[in-house]
Amino acid sequence: MGVTEKMWDALTTVIKMNDKVERLAETVKAQQAKIEGLTERVIRLETALEIALAVKRGGQPQIEHRDPE
Repeated sequence: MGVTEKMWDALTTVIKMNDKVERLAETVKAQQAKIEGLTERVIRLETALEIALAVKRGGQPQIEHRDPE
């Protein structure tokens, strides 16, 4: 195998790896968006649960005011 063939194989490998990395990056972005969506849903569920428990106890739901940091 000549030097030219080795260089060509190396270049081809780098191009293929670059494509795989780009596809992986897109997959990671999609997964991150799903995780963020699930996190938002959990927060809403926790809030609903806290309100329901407060109402069940006969009190008014207490919402803590937090200053943004």
